[in-house]
Amino acid sequence: MATAKEEKQFEKERAKALKERHKAYKAAKKAGTLDERIVSPEHTAYLRRRAIISKVWPIFRFLILFGLCFVILYPLIYMFSTAFRPNVQMTDPSIIWIPKSLTLSNMMDVLDIMKYPTALLTTLKINIVCSLLSVVVCAITGYGLARFNFKGKGLCFAIVIMQIIVPPQITVIPLYLQWAFFRGFGLVELLFKAGVTSIFGKNITPFDDDPTRHFVSMINVPIVMYAPAFFANGIKSGLFIFIFRQFFRGLPIELEDAAYLDGCGPFKTFIRIMVPNAASSFLTVFLFSIVWYWNDFYISSTFFNNNCTIALSLQKLSDNLDQQLFNGAQVGTRKKIVWLESGCLVSIAPILLMYIFLQKYFTEGLARSGLTGM
Repeated sequence: MATAKEEKQFEKERAKALKERHKAYKAAKKAGTLDERIVSPEHTAYLRRRAIISKVWPIFRFLILFGLCFVILYPLIYMFSTAFRPNVQMTDPSIIWIPKSLTLSNMMDVLDIMKYPTALLTTLKINIVCSLLSVVVCAITGYGLARFNFKGKGLCFAIVIMQIIVPPQITVIPLYLQWAFFRGFGLVELLFKAGVTSIFGKNITPFDDDPTRHFVSMINVPIVMYAPAFFANGIKSGLFIFIFRQFFRGLPIELEDAAYLDGCGPFKTFIRIMVPNAASSFLTVFLFSIVWYWNDFYISSTFFNNNCTIALSLQKLSDNLDQQLFNGAQVGTRKKIVWLESGCLVSIAPILLMYIFLQKYFTEGLARSGLTGM
């Protein structure tokens, strides 16, 4: 009696034989030399099953895609429907999706309350610098992990994976203490002894328990965002390094060998050969980084108390609406939903525009990067 493993192997070989016979059947039918011996009852049943699957699968695929699109697009559709709707029409039961009239007053109110131009400029200043630093540093690190063998390489890559696994909530307290009482490994002490009394506009302050030691608070200083990006710290940098590593591993090594024969060193090979071939991955990582920093609220609210960014302005929008539009009264979400949705729309508008113009290169980068396979 055959075992389960043998039966499974037999079914696998049988399916393979049917596929090969089906290929021969299609080739013979196309060439007009069909041999009736190929068309067996078993093969006929196989053809019938394939015909049924070919008719059912498109319907099933459409239902899956439609369901996913509805889940993803429903908030956006509702946002567009509500943002340009007068507030009085929110209580009109005859209006479901299309408002009877459109208005831009909601947008104008939100742009003024959020201080949108200032918030946009501040966000771009932090966002672009951090994204560029992340792309450059992570690309070099990913290239080193992909192409060079050195002692401790496995440990370094394990640390990169740990950055992806460990959530930022675990490291936020030590990071906050590090920046709130920044000493720079004794650099602040040296600067203070040299006569420097402030750094980045922050006064150098002695510790209460030890006046001989000094620190400077870096809270509300953009360097708390620039430094982690430069040193490839955090879950986003771990993911970016992984993407670059996987991409560079997929490039043929003959490209580097040819560059070395022409007299290029490792750094020149990276700049002249690898970077042009990895343009799609650079764009993918840059877009990921832009979106990540744009939507960042957790880190921004931790290290910035009075900084005006898009994410922080959107988080405070509800309270600011109560104070400025409703004279300090506590108003329910339903009564101010049109302004909240308008705030969400203006917040994601730059990202949507960027994706609309770059989505072709973005999808190409995803297909060629390490996100599609190991």
